[in-house]
Amino acid sequence: MRSEILNNKKKIGLLLDPDKARGDSLSNILKNAVESKTDFILAGGSLTFNNIDNLIDAIKRECSIPVILFPGNLLQLTHKADAILLLSLISGRNPELLIGNHVVAAPFLKDIRSKLISVGYILISCGSKTSVEYISQTEAIPSDKPEIVVATALAGEMLGLGMIYLEAGSGASEPVPTDIISSVRDNISIPIAVGGGIKDKHQINAIFKAGADIIILGNGVEKNPELLIDACRIRDTFRV
Repeated sequence: MRSEILNNKKKIGLLLDPDKARGDSLSNILKNAVESKTDFILAGGSLTFNNIDNLIDAIKRECSIPVILFPGNLLQLTHKADAILLLSLISGRNPELLIGNHVVAAPFLKDIRSKLISVGYILISCGSKTSVEYISQTEAIPSDKPEIVVATALAGEMLGLGMIYLEAGSGASEPVPTDIISSVRDNISIPIAVGGGIKDKHQINAIFKAGADIIILGNGVEKNPELLIDACRIRDTFRV
């Protein structure tokens, strides 16, 4: 699973929050994901309180799409996911999210190292302040400072991280600017994931064209289920 995520094919991921994705709503979302051939589902979120295992079990009962853990805190750790994003918030200076939580989680994760994907998580300010900034107690990098984003991504790659995640944040008014994505793409060789603030197919096409390898959709799909179908169709045009 880890090698499939980190290869150079364009991919679409669907982010599901256990506090929201339940019952008939979850079934409908998963049916849409299967029909559109979504590459993987991410489970987790910064304000998740419900049992993450319950969501993963529900997903696996209804479909065979791989599930990736996207942990917002230490309470969301589980062995049940097919892969786990080991997130280091390298855009901020909160020591707990740079290394502190990882030290606490290490004994739990040591026997499933093959599932881990080390990720440099970079928050970029794209409008209103997001829940991620509040919870992480860090400031996002301003979107008009691409040189800082590039230097941060470079540092992450040099430290041996396997992927860079450029995040506008849940509820962002705009996605990560394409000039930032292309600048990061020009300077690093590891995969780039982009999420937050993505609302339409034109943004998806532009983000892929700018050099993103993975696009993560969440709130946009909640408001417009057709967005996931559009995203997977656009992904396929880049795979030809």
